[in-house]
Amino acid sequence: MSAYASTVVDASADEVWGYLRDFGNVAEWLPGIDRCEVEEGGGSRPGTVRRLEGLGGVFRERLLTLDDDSRSATYEILEGPLPVSDYRAVYRVSPVTDSGRAFVEWSATFAADDVAKMNRVIVKGVFEPGLTALHGRFRPGT
Repeated sequence: MSAYASTVVDASADEVWGYLRDFGNVAEWLPGIDRCEVEEGGGSRPGTVRRLEGLGGVFRERLLTLDDDSRSATYEILEGPLPVSDYRAVYRVSPVTDSGRAFVEWSATFAADDVAKMNRVIVKGVFEPGLTALHGRFRPGT
């Protein structure tokens, strides 16, 4: 099963990607994450493992790919309170060519006993609040 959310942010794709490419800064922008600590590796290198506190527990996630040319990153959940397995997520930033704004999409594939419920939890509890928070971060004049 997959979960998906997207939005358009009032900033350039390069500006948004420059911020999102830091795998260790998620506590700065994702609501519900109280703390993020890089446990292994560097903040923007594949293989980096981060530990997140919030959203109902502790998560450990590993950065699998980071591609500046396509402005995308892929990561997996190693440990966490969600009843999912084989969780892999991708976030990508693309330019909206007619406005100079950024199109941001976030998707994940995973296995779960109750796939429909977990899809709602991930989209409504993580992806949509995170994308909404990016709007505030890149609001003109801030």
